[in-house]
Amino acid sequence: MSRPELIKEEIAGIAEYVPGKSIEEIASKYGFHPASVIKLGSNENVLGPSTKAIESMVDHAKDVNIYPSADASELVDAISVYTGLPVENICASGPGMDGLLDNLMRLLISAGDEVIIPTPTFSYYGIAACANGAVPVYVELNEDYSLDTDAIMNAESDRTKVIFLCSPNNPTGRLVEEADLRSILEHTRGLVFVDEAYIEFSDGNVAHLLNEYDNIIIGRTFSKAFALAGLRLGYGLMPAWLKAEYMKIATPFNISVPAVFAGIAALSDADHLKKSINCAIEGRDYLKGNIPFKVYDSQANFVLVDVSPLRSKDVTVSLLEKGIIVRDCKSFRDAGDSLIRVTVGTAEQNKKVVAAFEDASKLL
Repeated sequence: MSRPELIKEEIAGIAEYVPGKSIEEIASKYGFHPASVIKLGSNENVLGPSTKAIESMVDHAKDVNIYPSADASELVDAISVYTGLPVENICASGPGMDGLLDNLMRLLISAGDEVIIPTPTFSYYGIAACANGAVPVYVELNEDYSLDTDAIMNAESDRTKVIFLCSPNNPTGRLVEEADLRSILEHTRGLVFVDEAYIEFSDGNVAHLLNEYDNIIIGRTFSKAFALAGLRLGYGLMPAWLKAEYMKIATPFNISVPAVFAGIAALSDADHLKKSINCAIEGRDYLKGNIPFKVYDSQANFVLVDVSPLRSKDVTVSLLEKGIIVRDCKSFRDAGDSLIRVTVGTAEQNKKVVAAFEDASKLL
């Protein structure tokens, strides 16, 4: 027996989030041993986490009978050192940056409020906003995947509460130009959320704008460069006035003790972070130079491949049949049917990816 009438009306129109395929799923479907499957569909760090983070997590596992600090203050202090921002501008969040988004939408959105989302981009912005009664206003990116700032500004209304910008953008890998961001910040009466999940792999960030604007929020994660995706750990950088309001509704104790201290240790391991960044930069250059289709410039740990005139579905399946998981971008709004997102792997994995795309190109 089901009782759908009990579910909020806002939920009915939400499309379910589509995650990347798992190793177990592909191994079972295509008859591979799980260890032979190459998973490059979820933008995970292929080097794995820092040994310091693992050791710290294990050391603090014995303390899981005790609640963590309500606001993860130890981790916030470490993030303050890492970012150079005062603790008054920092909120730790779990699960991952998604928890930050959920809390912000709970804090900001009333039924009928609008959010502006340039597409194609990460789909969870729309899910979190719609679940709280927001009306999403989608604005397509320019043909080269840069922001159409005029279209974003023209889409704003007196109901606009939040504009979502992803930098580097998922799935395109393109950074938001600071000049464009400044124009939007100065134009809007709402808040601008900048998702910097992949920022460590890029040429710059916009955290310094917190010193100039009182309507910017920056979301970050430990899932990518710090390789702690399984711990679901993130944080937000925001004006002090907003943090004071945010903490009123933030779920207390939402980051486990092992995750808090693993995050602190990961931030302290500069060598491992540098290796992860170098791996991504070298790998994406190799993929761009060798995949026999159009590959867009990227500032993230993935590249976007346009396989037209072939369809992304067909090419993705051809790679899956070789035990290589990549991401068909068809589930991204306004991404079309020829784009594939490929996480940067190890040097050996990248060579196999190139060879698989070379085989796929023979379908032309």
